[in-house]
Amino acid sequence: MSDPFGRAVRDHHRDERDEPLVQRDGDWTRDHPVEEFYFGEYAVDDEADEWLASRLDGPLLDLGAGAGRHALYFQERFETVALEVSEPLVETLRERGVEDARRGDMFALREQFDRERFRSALAIGTQLGLAGSMDGLRRFLADLAHVTASDATAVLDCYDPEREGIEEMLGYRDDPAPGLASRAMWFEYEGEASDVLVFRLFSPDRVREAALATDWTVEDVRYGPDEDAVHYRIALEKR
Repeated sequence: MSDPFGRAVRDHHRDERDEPLVQRDGDWTRDHPVEEFYFGEYAVDDEADEWLASRLDGPLLDLGAGAGRHALYFQERFETVALEVSEPLVETLRERGVEDARRGDMFALREQFDRERFRSALAIGTQLGLAGSMDGLRRFLADLAHVTASDATAVLDCYDPEREGIEEMLGYRDDPAPGLASRAMWFEYEGEASDVLVFRLFSPDRVREAALATDWTVEDVRYGPDEDAVHYRIALEKR
């Protein structure tokens, strides 16, 4: 499978990236901010980061760990396992000092980890949308419940299709169903294009609905960084 995203992030880490990583939806393009999104040092130095860190404990499962921004911070405090589907990103994680970086699929957790293996989970990067549907979201939450302890917590993020301004997002696709929409886009780097990525956008109420069929309940929702942001983080806890 073509992996321009993973290669671009790895090349950036190795100071070998001479071309932009481009996000595209037809003729609509933008340069993806690799340095800003993946290589700034994570620190708990404001209220939003305190909100996130206070909900996590070890062992922690970092899903879609990217270049390891969160994993590098949390592994100094408790056991952290970083999971990535991209081999170049796994290489990047290890080269940057992530102690337990593994290649794997966040949508096949039961096949990869024992029951109640983790105390908390983190999935930052809106890859939750790759669940693809409400059924897919329910399956993911059920699998995440399987590999986490009875008193576990989790923090996930997504874009809210009910927020004003969401239609300006690259790749946005409207949906008549309340609280749902889609986003279709792909990455290009050094003349190589990825497969089209189709994200399902779930409102917080839709995540609550999916969680009802699992052991999870929604504990809190935070939008940011601005009050009118379409991006949100959602904190879950076991019932």
